[in-house]
Amino acid sequence: MNVPASIRRKYGLKEGSKIVFVDVEGEIRLIPVPPISELFGIDKEHRAELLEGLRELEHEHRRESKE
Repeated sequence: MNVPASIRRKYGLKEGSKIVFVDVEGEIRLIPVPPISELFGIDKEHRAELLEGLRELEHEHRRESKE
């Protein structure tokens, strides 16, 4: 499948770019998936919440392993 050049330029798609196809109410939408390197640091804003969630998961895992 060929993506038109104007779309590739607009969304920064290059050869090997990942795209997810999503069916939304009878329409097919192509969603570009950014490389993992572009996501580095995206969680800084929510660091405290993420750490708390990890602590809760660890606590739950330890409790379940004792049962």
